[in-house]
Amino acid sequence: MVRIRRALISVSDKTGIVEFAKELHNLGVEIISTGGTASLLRQNQIPVIEVSDYTGFPEMLDGRVKTLHPKIHAGLLALRSSNQHMQQLKQHNIGLIDMVVVNLYPFEETIQREGVGIEEIIENIDIGGPSMLRSAAKNAQSVAVVCQPQRYAQIIEELKKHDGYLSEELLRQLGIDVFRLTSHYDAMIYNYLKNYFSSEKTESKFLFSDELSFNFIKVQDLRYGENPHQKAAFYRNADRQEGLSAMKQVSGKELSFNNILDLNAAVNIVREFTLPAVVFIKHNNPCGVAEAKDPLKAYRDAWNCDRLSAFGGIVGINRKVDSALAKLIIKSGFLECIICPEFTKEALEILKEKKNLRLLELPSLMQGYNGLDFKRVDGGLLVQEEDSVTLDERGLKIVTKKKPSKRQLESLIFAWKVAKHVKSNAIILAKGTRTVGIGAGQMSRVDSVIIAKRKAGKLSRNSCLASDAFFPKPDAIQEAAKADIKAIIQPGGSICDEEIIDTCDRHGISMAITGIRHFRH
Repeated sequence: MVRIRRALISVSDKTGIVEFAKELHNLGVEIISTGGTASLLRQNQIPVIEVSDYTGFPEMLDGRVKTLHPKIHAGLLALRSSNQHMQQLKQHNIGLIDMVVVNLYPFEETIQREGVGIEEIIENIDIGGPSMLRSAAKNAQSVAVVCQPQRYAQIIEELKKHDGYLSEELLRQLGIDVFRLTSHYDAMIYNYLKNYFSSEKTESKFLFSDELSFNFIKVQDLRYGENPHQKAAFYRNADRQEGLSAMKQVSGKELSFNNILDLNAAVNIVREFTLPAVVFIKHNNPCGVAEAKDPLKAYRDAWNCDRLSAFGGIVGINRKVDSALAKLIIKSGFLECIICPEFTKEALEILKEKKNLRLLELPSLMQGYNGLDFKRVDGGLLVQEEDSVTLDERGLKIVTKKKPSKRQLESLIFAWKVAKHVKSNAIILAKGTRTVGIGAGQMSRVDSVIIAKRKAGKLSRNSCLASDAFFPKPDAIQEAAKADIKAIIQPGGSICDEEIIDTCDRHGISMAITGIRHFRH
């Protein structure tokens, strides 16, 4: 047990600090404080000793140096059980500090403000706070170090219960709190400054550093993971709120782990298109995608691609949902989630009739992401650039005798955008700017073609086909010819390219080569 006689209080987040300090004062604890915290406590009739009076040294450098002083850190770090330490404190007239109450400059809030400059950001890197916290936490068996306002009530309760003493168990917990906070704080600063000062540099030596630090904050616990026996949670980037962490749920039951994965897939697909677009997602793959001049047509076309698979799916829409579209959604039967930039008031009234339907607004839905893609493997981590390459129509190479029409070219490019987001091996059949058949995630490319044909049925006739990677053999082309597919887009690069092109020529199929592959594993 440790008796608390003297506390140093210096907080940026002043939530609950006046009440906490009053309780400490009532328990006979002497309080040392700094700047704004000291002023606030004095305004509330709480006796305070200024740090500069305690150390005999004034604050300087615009407040950059306040608590970085031997009288502070020696008072925190001294081992109470060491006669030598106690003798040295006495020799230099340094008193013990039994409690530190510190939280840090609001670096996270600062970097999230619009228009903030790098000078202000750097000024919000706390130095004295982390130094005091770490000194106290290193000596946690003798010093209570408090970095979370949520701990105030617990500490006061224990002090009252034990006549001004705190237990070793609580002291250890408080010390661990500190190292969690300071590691999070330092990682956030490192990640921000690394990205800020290397933003102009795209070489891999800047993109892929020798070490990776991750800093995430929990958004919510989830009911379970991919399966009920797996526990799960959702975390967001600590230094910014973007992507799905910025979405707002306006109706429906709690999101699941699989919901969030599918929502991410839906957002990534519909943001590919500038016109109104709709996607139905099932198990992280699209089962229907369409782009049209109005959202109603886009919704109908996407839904009609594969109604059976769309049942119980996730819907992504890149436009505001109004009452007309909401009525159409209601007719679609059971769906898990709808995500869009915004719902009108009338649309919400209609859709909320389905109590379990999760409705999510993401105003930044159309803002692309050009960061890094991470995939966890056993014992390590794979890191790559996000697949953000777009197709320039002028770079297409038409390799067959028959050239695609303007309408076919539009359809090919649409299908190519969809193929980018389908698990490989991926085959997309499209008519105009709507999918009519999707073959996803097969071990052989020809099987993906067969599945896409079966899904499309009679609609495969006169359709266009996109393949996410090259054709290793002409068998897939032969299957396409049987379905009366008229045009194909693919990366090329197979040793059988000439045979593939000859097969297209024999069947009167036009083929465009992109030179870009879109494997998705």
